Amino acid sequence: MLLITTRYASAQPATMSLSDCIDYAHSNHPDIKVAQLQAKDAEWQLKENIATGLPQFSAGVGYQYFLQRPGIPASALGFPGDEKLAFSAYHSLTPSISYNQLFFSNSYRIAVKASEYYRDYVNQQLAVTRQTLRNSVTDAYLPALLITENLGILDKNIANLEKLLGETKAINQAGFAELLDVDRVELSLSTLRSERDNLVRQREIVVNALKLVMGMPVKQEIDLSDDLQKLLDTYADADLTTEPNFMNRAEYVQLLKGRELSTLQIELNSKTWMPSISGFIQYQPGWQGGFGKKTDTNFHKWFFIPSAVAGVTINIPIWDGGVAKARREQALISVQTLDLQKQTLENAITLEVENARRQFLSARERVANQQKNLDLAQRIYDTTQKKYKAGVGSSFEISQAEQQLYSAQQLLMQARFDLLAAKTVVRKALGGN
Repeated sequence: MLLITTRYASAQPATMSLSDCIDYAHSNHPDIKVAQLQAKDAEWQLKENIATGLPQFSAGVGYQYFLQRPGIPASALGFPGDEKLAFSAYHSLTPSISYNQLFFSNSYRIAVKASEYYRDYVNQQLAVTRQTLRNSVTDAYLPALLITENLGILDKNIANLEKLLGETKAINQAGFAELLDVDRVELSLSTLRSERDNLVRQREIVVNALKLVMGMPVKQEIDLSDDLQKLLDTYADADLTTEPNFMNRAEYVQLLKGRELSTLQIELNSKTWMPSISGFIQYQPGWQGGFGKKTDTNFHKWFFIPSAVAGVTINIPIWDGGVAKARREQALISVQTLDLQKQTLENAITLEVENARRQFLSARERVANQQKNLDLAQRIYDTTQKKYKAGVGSSFEISQAEQQLYSAQQLLMQARFDLLAAKTVVRKALGGN
């Protein structure tokens, strides 16, 4: 991933194919980074929930000094004299070591399982984000590629017209062609050059849109290395027969993960009677000092007074006022809603696949027809040029044949672009990468 990032970090134009653009987006787009952070957060949430059921150890120390010790007169207890009998020493130092353990809790078990499901759900969200981003980059790359291909055709046609213009001027100087013929060719050439300049500006806009989708700085210059034929060969023929596998669609799997989370809520609120059991052990090696009067010889002595305690707590829910039932019913409604959404999504995916395949068949037929039209337009243009050079044709006929040729070229290019787009749509519908 670092190699991909640093490869395009320089100021030099980067030559990028469609796969390069997708890889760059998967490494640099903020949506991917956010989804990755959410996946890490879900992993730590799982560890946090597991940790709550593991042994918990703690240690502490406390010190107390009684400014005024509680007590009662000795006479109140039947002893002679009015001396106050204190209930505590002046000083108390109490270190402690505690151990707590959750032995059983249905809520804990469900919470851990829910964390696992949530982790899977978030990971599936990352897969959805990657697939969505891949499709978005593809959709943005193809128009930029089409404009680049059109520029190549325009450059070829401009070169041919420049050659024809030179020949027409020579014929005009020889007295075999009118100045009007030269003007017509010059007008056609000027029109093509103007169209090319306009396409160059359009390409800049479309390429900048591509960079935005990729998450690349707009100031970074890139060149597109793919061409329509290369991508058509790469994608090969579209799959027209395989039944849709819904599990190949990331959003479908994500919906199922969401349903699993809802079913856990049903399970949790269906077994509220299950007890929770926990235990603890605490040891306090305490010291106390300052007994008796401050004038006593033993007043400054400390006495070791340790204590240890262990216990078990069992909590059994009896009646919660109907809270669990309400939550269970809400979870049931959520599952039923997701089941209906699943049916809708299955129908939508099936329809999407069928429409994509029809679109592909239509695009393939248009390419075949436009190729025939281009071959015919090319023959007409070549024949018209030969007639013109032989002195039996007019520049008007050349202009007409030229416009028909350019139109056929554009229509074939658009048809091939539509075919490539249709192939990618079929792949997207089937959940392919």
